[in-house]
Order: sequence, then C-alpha cells, then structure tokens
Amino acid sequence: MKNQWFEYYLGIVTVKVKGKGIERLINKLSRNDLFIWSVRRHGPETIIFKMRLNDVKKLRVLSRKSGCKIAFIKRDGLPFLLNKFKKNSGIVAGIVVFLGVIMFLSNMVWGIQIDGANPATEYKIRKQLDEIGVKVGTLQFFVDDVDTIQKKLSDHIEEITWIGVELQGTNYHFQVVEKEEPEEQKYISPRNLVAKKKAVIVDLFVEEGKPQVGVNDFVEKGQLLVSGMIGKEGEEKAVPAKGKIFGETWYKSHVTLPLKANFQVFNGNEKQKHMIKIGKITIPFWGFGKHKFAQFEVEEKEHKVNFLKWKLPISYIKKTYREKEKVTRIYSNEEAIKMAKEMARKDLKNQLDEDAEIKGEKVLHQAIENGKVNLSIHFQIIENIAVGKPIIQGD
Repeated sequence: MKNQWFEYYLGIVTVKVKGKGIERLINKLSRNDLFIWSVRRHGPETIIFKMRLNDVKKLRVLSRKSGCKIAFIKRDGLPFLLNKFKKNSGIVAGIVVFLGVIMFLSNMVWGIQIDGANPATEYKIRKQLDEIGVKVGTLQFFVDDVDTIQKKLSDHIEEITWIGVELQGTNYHFQVVEKEEPEEQKYISPRNLVAKKKAVIVDLFVEEGKPQVGVNDFVEKGQLLVSGMIGKEGEEKAVPAKGKIFGETWYKSHVTLPLKANFQVFNGNEKQKHMIKIGKITIPFWGFGKHKFAQFEVEEKEHKVNFLKWKLPISYIKKTYREKEKVTRIYSNEEAIKMAKEMARKDLKNQLDEDAEIKGEKVLHQAIENGKVNLSIHFQIIENIAVGKPIIQGD
C-alpha cells in the first residue's frame, strides 16, 4: 500500500492462512477488490499478509469453502489502541487526575516566612500581603511577581528600609531591614552654634549654652548664635551648645510653565490575552483576536509552572494591552500662574528641612511670552539656621 499511515488510523490486521487452496483464495480476494499487502509465504501451504480491519468481514465470507484455515495473529492501528484505552480508562484517568492535583498543589502558595522584622512590623507586612493577594492557598499564577510585591511593600510600609522577596518553591521568603531610629549621640564635643545663612531671628530654643542673639536681631552667615562657654568670668567651661534658632530667611525661585502641553494617558480600555508557553512555543488559550488600539502599552507577566520541587519548561503568560490616548492640556493665564506658584512651592519644600515653613511669598517678575509663563518669586521662610561649630582651644 502506498499510504500505510492512513491504513494505520483505520486499523490493520495481520492474517495467517493455511491450506491447499491458498492461491485460489488470493485470486478470489483480488477479484472482489479486497486489498492485501506484505504477503509472505511460510512453507508450501501457509502465507501471512496484512489487510484492512474493515475488510475482515469480507475475508470471512470469501474464505468459506476454500479449504483454508484463517487465523488473526496481530492487530495494529488506532482502533485497537482506543480499545485498550477504554479498557484501562480508569487507571489512565486516575493517573491524569493524580498528576493534575500534584501540579495544582505545586503551584499554590503554602508558606510565608518573614525574617528580620519585629512583631509589629511583621503584622503590618502580613496585612499588606493579604491586601495584594499573597495568601496561603492562592495560586501563584494570580500573584504579582516578586519585584512588584517588593515595590508595593516598600511603598506602603514606612517602618522598613529594604525588603527582599524570594519565591522558594511554594514558599515566599521575606528578608526585612527595618529603619533604625537615630541613636542619641553619647558624646558631643564642646561647640558653639553659628548661623548657616543670614536671617532675622524670630524664635530661640536653647537647651544648653549661652544665647548671643535675641528675637528680631539680624545675623550674618557664620555669626555666633549660642556660645558653648558657660560659667562666671574666669571660671568658664566649654560645653556642647544645643538648641534651635529659628530665623526668617529668603529664597528666590524661577519657574517656566508652558500654557499648552501634550501628554499621553491611559483611557481605561484594555485587552487581556492568556497563553501557555512550552519551551519556545506559545499557545494562546484565551483572549483571541487582535486589539484595535492605535497607541498602547503592553504589560506581560510570566509564571513558571512547578511540579513538586522542579520548575517545568512550561509557563503561564498573561499579556495586558492598555490603550493610551493623546491629551492636550491648555491653561488659561490665571491657571498657569497659579500652577507655576504651586510648582515653585513644591520645589522649595524639597530643599528645606521638615520643621521649616513658608511665611510669605511675593512675585518679583511675571511675564507670558512665546506660549510660556515665566515667574520669579521671592519666598520668606522660617527655618532653623543653627549649625554646630567645634570650640578650638584658644578661641
């Protein structure tokens, strides 16, 4: 036969014919269009050949009164395999279910271990993990990757300086480095407090040392504010001066803001695709078809499939296509001036200490040229201007 693969799917039977009328039977089969192949003689009265499963009934009819005995010695092909499968379907189904359960359990979160955190911080971490879906009993396919988990924990928990996230099989391991409160300096060498910039004094809080200035005094940069030399004249001793001297200081900011600006934003439309990756072959199983987004951003998450402690060359991939659109923002002159002032305030606050505050502001220059707002703003700031300066013997 020219296409034995096709015959294999239909079923092949190997037949043994024994008797004196073999030649007459073969001729009779040929006249009745019953195809046989691989015909081999085994002795003067025995032959073996192959034929289609569908022609077995014809063979039985045609072999009657031929004086030959027929025996079926081998069965090949898909129909016989399916037959065997049906007989052993219970065992096969049990094996498939067992492997499926093992794989399911191998890709579930079974443990969360947190090291390096005190009980209060650990409680906050576990609470945050619950909120982002990292729980015992959750499939790893529906959990963020370790980099995303690390970022979310770092953003939401102020008590930690750094947190390491590692997925070890079915367990998440978290290594925490907590923020350490600055220890009080056990020893401070004798020092004075001097002004770090020119200012007008508005308030003083001196813990130790002798104040050298008062409220409403104008001081220059480097001027002595609190002396570390205390005691009666002739009996003075040097101590580390401590305190905060608040003064009114001045800053100048320059801001340029365009009246018209183009930028892109997500509009909320998205399309998700789910795929199974086996080796280098990717097979989609949900979310078929192409998206119709002209501008978009793709987020891809890949989760390896585990089997017990082994990582299989199989991955679950989720792709999210988010549509972006161009937005043009146009400010009126008044809105642009207001926004420029806000930008100047934010920029200034980033340069100041936490206990500093903005007392007042005055626009020195304001102009709208070439589609842009240009502002020069003078700020009055109340801040601690005292810095330590060691007392050197002989000062």
